[in-house]
Amino acid sequence: MKITDTIRYAGVNDHQIDLFEGQYKVPNGMTYNSYVILDEKIAVMDTVDANFTHEWLDNLDRILEGRKPDYLIVQHMEPDHAANVANFLKVYPETTIVANAKTFTMIQNFFGLDLEGQKLEVTNGGTLNLGNHNLTFVFAPMVHWPEVMVTYDSTDKVLFSADGFGKFGALDVEEDWDDEARRYFIGIVGKYGPQVQKLLKVAAGLDIQIICPLHGPVLTENLGHYIGLYDTWSSYTPETEGIVIAYTSVYGHTKAAVELLADKLRSKGCPKVVVYDLARDDMSQALSDAFRYSKLVLATTTYNASIYPFMHDYITRLTEHNFQNRTVGIIENGSWAPLAAKIMKEMLSGCKKINWLDTTVKVLSAVNQENKDQLEAMASELCKEYIAQNDELANKNDMTALFRIGYGLYVVTSNDGKKDNGLIVNTVTQLTDTPNRIAVNINKANYSHHVIKQTGVLNVNCLSVDAPFSVFQQFGFQTGRSVDKFAGQKVYRSDNGLVFLDKYINAFMSLKVEQYVDLGTHGMFICSVTEARVMNDLDTMTYTYYQKNVKPKPETDGKKGFVCKVCGYIYEGDELPDDFICPLCKHGAADFEPIG
Repeated sequence: MKITDTIRYAGVNDHQIDLFEGQYKVPNGMTYNSYVILDEKIAVMDTVDANFTHEWLDNLDRILEGRKPDYLIVQHMEPDHAANVANFLKVYPETTIVANAKTFTMIQNFFGLDLEGQKLEVTNGGTLNLGNHNLTFVFAPMVHWPEVMVTYDSTDKVLFSADGFGKFGALDVEEDWDDEARRYFIGIVGKYGPQVQKLLKVAAGLDIQIICPLHGPVLTENLGHYIGLYDTWSSYTPETEGIVIAYTSVYGHTKAAVELLADKLRSKGCPKVVVYDLARDDMSQALSDAFRYSKLVLATTTYNASIYPFMHDYITRLTEHNFQNRTVGIIENGSWAPLAAKIMKEMLSGCKKINWLDTTVKVLSAVNQENKDQLEAMASELCKEYIAQNDELANKNDMTALFRIGYGLYVVTSNDGKKDNGLIVNTVTQLTDTPNRIAVNINKANYSHHVIKQTGVLNVNCLSVDAPFSVFQQFGFQTGRSVDKFAGQKVYRSDNGLVFLDKYINAFMSLKVEQYVDLGTHGMFICSVTEARVMNDLDTMTYTYYQKNVKPKPETDGKKGFVCKVCGYIYEGDELPDDFICPLCKHGAADFEPIG
């Protein structure tokens, strides 16, 4: 397979395998990818699984057409990729092995090879010139082994991404990338989200047009989609609104409670309800969906003074993969001494940012009327924001929304007649309550100021403490004059026709401008409230909370250069060009400061 004029695919499909890493079902097989860069000097990128030695060597022979490779670059030592290092050297004994120090230690451990005189040990940021192709090596420790590195070819703008951007499934099978890549990421790499985030920051500064992973298809189009999903997954941000119910049931009573809850959730407007019987359904899919959706309900029985084994296994997997930043509810069952709720909460106690529901359903053997009332309360609690988003079900005159105003952070939405817009503000004030009057201050330099002055209407979305940094990137690091900040997104609209955010807010208010006050650099819009909805009970995000908990802390230790004061991007170098633009937040050199 031709990837570029000088890069060829040499990998293999595996339809013999039934369980990847001995635990993940792969009904459509796997790929083990290897690549060849044809230049003045030839580099082979990684090997394949031991069961496909001869098929892989035959692929290399066809691609090389009689030439001999100069380098074998080993990015990752897991046996499904590096099993044939020794076999490769038997066929091409004069090849130089390119790897880092940790990889060479593992090569010795796996194969006992003496590579003296034919190894090239690279450092982080090190380069290798093949003639026309220039390769740069970027270390990616614990994505997902400690020796992992990725390779960037600046000539063809290709990122050889090791296990990053991989998926389950062979290349000769058509299937959705997102679902199997998500299941692969959560199961294989998910524990190491912070390490993936570091790698994504490096990748943001590269011009990448092709991604060549070690599993799954070569990615050549819509790379923003794949990179965006990796950012979502590795930051443990819910990808989709919805509720997963994972349960175990011995005699059917817990299952009956789950079915009642699922019906109630659907009737209250939940956009997606996914139910897993952990004793029968694919555990890896149940794990993947717990990270995909925003809310999780765990339902199980007390069993041997603990919880049912399949649920115990499931929660263990959740915690091992850094489950966090989700709303969680519990249904427990027990005939004489219910302990399930207590044990499940204890098992999840180390998870970060878990919003526990106020309602816990306690079934004593069989579902009774009290349990039905508890399930109704749980469904209402879980669906509060879904109800508020629904034009027919929402209370549109809930003035308790005004209680969410403080020294917080807000997204103000507007529309210029052609597209929706939004920006971050931190000055929203309630002036009076009879009638309700709200003041919103906006910098005149912002496009939204111009739009609101023209239209006289706006929405104020009160950001909640679960809002990730990506929200501030979307609405604060680019201008609505030249960018459609809602492009490709499903949007909800209030009665005034403007967008309100579908997540990361605890309330919103629709405002009509009654008076404008010129404050020099800023304009104050004094507004009446035409609509107000409360979405959930999460706290409003304050500016202090944002600085301490949301804004990334730049890792400047041992680095020399300049750091962006807005987003934390690091430019390494002795001098920062006057015309430099931050690749993350698009702010100029004036917003950078010297490190140290």
